[in-house]
Amino acid sequence: MIEARNLCKSYRNGRETVAVLHNLSLELEPGETVAVTGPSGCGKSTLLNLLNGLSRPDAGVLEVFGSTPADDDAWAALRRSRIATLFQDGNLIPTLTVARNLAFRAGLAGRSADGAAALLEALDIAAVAERYPDQLSGGQRQRAALACAFAIEPRLMLADEPTGSLDEATASRVMPLFVEAVRQRGLTALIVTHNPELAGRCDRVLRLHEGGLVPCP
Repeated sequence: MIEARNLCKSYRNGRETVAVLHNLSLELEPGETVAVTGPSGCGKSTLLNLLNGLSRPDAGVLEVFGSTPADDDAWAALRRSRIATLFQDGNLIPTLTVARNLAFRAGLAGRSADGAAALLEALDIAAVAERYPDQLSGGQRQRAALACAFAIEPRLMLADEPTGSLDEATASRVMPLFVEAVRQRGLTALIVTHNPELAGRCDRVLRLHEGGLVPCP
């Protein structure tokens, strides 16, 4: 599903070049759920942005679904229909209701929104389908964002701190819904998280350390 070999990524900070990722390698098998942990600022979000094409590596080889996307258009096509990214802030369109957010995302992917009601019901947010994002609680927004991600029927799910903005009680409710929904659909998932409970629900846990990934015991 994903094969990354010796990825490197640096950023300019004034006159200084800061290396974030260094010779990072990763393999994700179809249907595998993998957690990535590590301290803030170590490069976890940078890694996700390389894997969904929002950023490009300085060096190394990255193959997604068996090939390397040729250009920005190829990456954009993958993000519309095959790679879903769940951002920490939900990334919902504020001027659209939950139901219309869902229909919009499905439409971009060329999918039907016919299953939207069942998807919202499964995530226990059907009652707020006609509300706008600013009328939702943090947990409801995250579940709405998750529904939008699933609406494109992706093969790969990338999640950046999906419970990071939630209180402990809400996170405890959202975590099993998220992991169960990923597994029921047979998706491959890479989940960046500081939450040990969420990481423990995954098939593997990797730690981002000194620019590379190492297995956690």
